[in-house]
Amino acid sequence: MREGAQFRPPEGVNPARLLAKAAVLLLVFNALFAWADPLPALGRLSLYNGPFPGRLRLPFGEDSERSYNLSILLPQAMLASHELSAGPKPGDEFRLLLLGDSSVWGFLLGPEQTLSASINRLNLRTPDGRRVRAYNLGYPTLSLTKDLLILDLARARDPDLVLWFVTLESALQERQLDAPLLQHNPQAARRLIAAYGLPLDPQDPRLVDRELWDRTLFGARRELADWYRLQLYGALWAATGVDHDLAQQGRAPLDDLSADTDYAGRPLGQLGPQDLALQSLAAGRKMLGDTPLLVINEPIFRARGANSQLRYNQNYPRWAYDAYRDLLARQAQSLDAGFLDLWDAVPPEHFTDGVIHYDAQGVAVVVERLRPALQQALGR
Repeated sequence: MREGAQFRPPEGVNPARLLAKAAVLLLVFNALFAWADPLPALGRLSLYNGPFPGRLRLPFGEDSERSYNLSILLPQAMLASHELSAGPKPGDEFRLLLLGDSSVWGFLLGPEQTLSASINRLNLRTPDGRRVRAYNLGYPTLSLTKDLLILDLARARDPDLVLWFVTLESALQERQLDAPLLQHNPQAARRLIAAYGLPLDPQDPRLVDRELWDRTLFGARRELADWYRLQLYGALWAATGVDHDLAQQGRAPLDDLSADTDYAGRPLGQLGPQDLALQSLAAGRKMLGDTPLLVINEPIFRARGANSQLRYNQNYPRWAYDAYRDLLARQAQSLDAGFLDLWDAVPPEHFTDGVIHYDAQGVAVVVERLRPALQQALGR
């Protein structure tokens, strides 16, 4: 084309008509995308357990550039990136799944310091010679119903035993739908509510329904970008093994406490079974069928300063926590599930940035307390 000459479309080509056709095709494609809602299926496609090794814990991250990780609210993609999805269960494996909150996930711990990694270092075997392999399915939000959603996805992976770590805050009924993983997967949440008769409102405003626009290619671009970024971080995770920023500073639990004895708006003595999401535990027991379940009351920080005679820590008044322990033990017994109460297992000096987060030495204490229960479950 000569310098200064203007572009002219070929003879017979109408630019306005081309733009109109492109717009129509784009609208049709977006409508088909919204109708098909392919995000769950896309989430099952992963570069992990293929070009990249599977992650040792579910993806969660607040600073992607330091942790080579990110929080993603597509549960299928979360599980697809995990080592549990590497393939069929080996014939010589006794598969152990760990459910729970950030203490199980391993906040401020490296992946090799977590409960699951420490259990694997025990090199336990069943009487018939199968090796015990623990998988970390903890996730950093407090909700038993969130754990139930993860269990619903993972049960197809043929577990032989499930350890479910619980604390009072994860069991509190009114906080069950505070978990973003449930809020942004309302269909899955409602399916669990309906299937197991959970006392939760399926029309709770915290459940975020995706409108038609949100299900289009344009509306879903954030979810698509997160899925794509998670795949890219697989290369950095494979090269470094880093999936958590251990340099972040948390707030240590308080030793001197308030004299207030109310708990979550409840006055002294007003905590009953209706206040706890015990039905979510019952749903998990039913979901597992013949697979054994061990419910574990996880360790908490125990303050030793002012007003520690009234409160165990900044989160829990003594009366409320003691009532919860009794209710949890009775529920586990009624479900024919094993129960292990480790509430005071970890010395206070081993807690890090909260009342349920403990260091690697605390992990070692918990695993040692777990060992007899595991050996009993293995038939030894």
